[in-house]
Amino acid sequence: MSNSAISIRYAKALLAIGKEQEQVESYADELLSVATVMSEQDLLRLLLDSPTFPVEKKSAIMSDVAAAMKLSDGMTTFLGLLVEKGRISQVPQISENYRKFADDLSGIVRATLTSAHSLDDKTNEAIRSGLEKQTGKKIVLNLTVDPTIIGGVKAEMGGKLFDGSVKTQLKQIADTLAKG
Repeated sequence: MSNSAISIRYAKALLAIGKEQEQVESYADELLSVATVMSEQDLLRLLLDSPTFPVEKKSAIMSDVAAAMKLSDGMTTFLGLLVEKGRISQVPQISENYRKFADDLSGIVRATLTSAHSLDDKTNEAIRSGLEKQTGKKIVLNLTVDPTIIGGVKAEMGGKLFDGSVKTQLKQIADTLAKG
């Protein structure tokens, strides 16, 4: 079974537990924080992923990490299971899939809005509101600034890119002129 299929199965299982315990959002936050720690701490990741390091010691380390991070009992148990099954290296993919499933469950769509300069709150709210009207879902905006787009905005949502940047418009004009 591929790593992506495995991470999807674990994410769905954790989501079912999270729904049952009414911890869907807190599990998403905890899983993301664990994924972040594991990506930043090379030694921890190497120890937990080592096939020669005893599982009992890996479990003890993960338990200490969970306690230090003040993770919930449910998340601590889940991470213990991942260690036991040799799947702890899958945490980043599980976290990513879990977030998608949790958002689907909550009717949330995450969008990335890129502009050439920081937009004011009124403009951001107007864009978010317009996207909500189009999709019928709650939009969570991730705002980024990229001066290379010159002006306008780009919105990426659900794998689709809506590009209203000046840079893209200029490129289209140049292409049209080049074709004659």
